[in-house]
Amino acid sequence: MVQKQSTPAAPRPRGRPRAYDPDDALARATAAFWRAGFSGTSLDALSDATGMNRPSLYGAFGDKRALYLTTLARYVEAGRAAMEAALAADRPLHEGLKRVYDLALKMYYPAGEAARGCFLIGTAATESVGDADVRRVLGAGLREFDHAFESRLRRAQAEGELAAAADPVMLARIASALLHTLALRSRAGDSRAALAATAAAGIQLICGAGSAG
Repeated sequence: MVQKQSTPAAPRPRGRPRAYDPDDALARATAAFWRAGFSGTSLDALSDATGMNRPSLYGAFGDKRALYLTTLARYVEAGRAAMEAALAADRPLHEGLKRVYDLALKMYYPAGEAARGCFLIGTAATESVGDADVRRVLGAGLREFDHAFESRLRRAQAEGELAAAADPVMLARIASALLHTLALRSRAGDSRAALAATAAAGIQLICGAGSAG
């Protein structure tokens, strides 16, 4: 029998096949860092979480530190956008603030999982002591959240929701401090209901202290 000649295989393209979703991989890496922190998350854990081997991880995102910095920046950007949407000018100030804190608590208490708090505060605050780049991202992120609150408070003041004597800068810092409290105390074991009540009291304080009426 005459053996049929096989067709030569096509040459493989050079480089790593990009058979992955970058957004999904970053979301999974974020979840891994969120659970164990930067130092407690191994490359093997990141590989398992993302479904990517080490060479693929390095090729896509750089080393572990570079990947962590990318997840932090991504989290800050998503948080800022969510805050701006919640604080939209087409709803009263107190309602916008409530939406911000409700969204935060939903994130800090994922369904069916242990409370995890805020990714930025919960992981970067520790790493920032010895890493200037992490400290920079942490500081810039917190200031972005301050600015989102301040912008809405200034608009509320201009439209008469807050008195002319109110200080939007300090009220914004109080609003941010309340967000930090929810993040830390959720990790410390406070119940979601207790922190929702804390948020409600904080909103009353912020809106009442600067009330125009």
